[in-house]
Amino acid sequence: MNIKKTKNANELKIAVAGRLDTQTAPQLDAELRSSLDGVTSLVFDLKELEYISSAGLRVLLSAQKRMNIQGKMKVTNAGEDILEIFEVTGFSEILTIE
Repeated sequence: MNIKKTKNANELKIAVAGRLDTQTAPQLDAELRSSLDGVTSLVFDLKELEYISSAGLRVLLSAQKRMNIQGKMKVTNAGEDILEIFEVTGFSEILTIE
């Protein structure tokens, strides 16, 4: 998995590529924990995300809970397979997906 962070004032954009699973979710979680102070807008770009497991979903849920307190979060460019996982798990009701 590759993570590319772009910060512009209070907005943080995180592009995730590859697989977000049990092996890689802790890396994304650590990146988020160290990057969210002062962020009021968090954008996940999932254009190059190939797979997400329950561990990856937990990281997104944790980020959503934090951003509910300090701002807003949205998911962009999710592929068909990822969108289907969001639908089946109910995450499409929790996350703002564009």
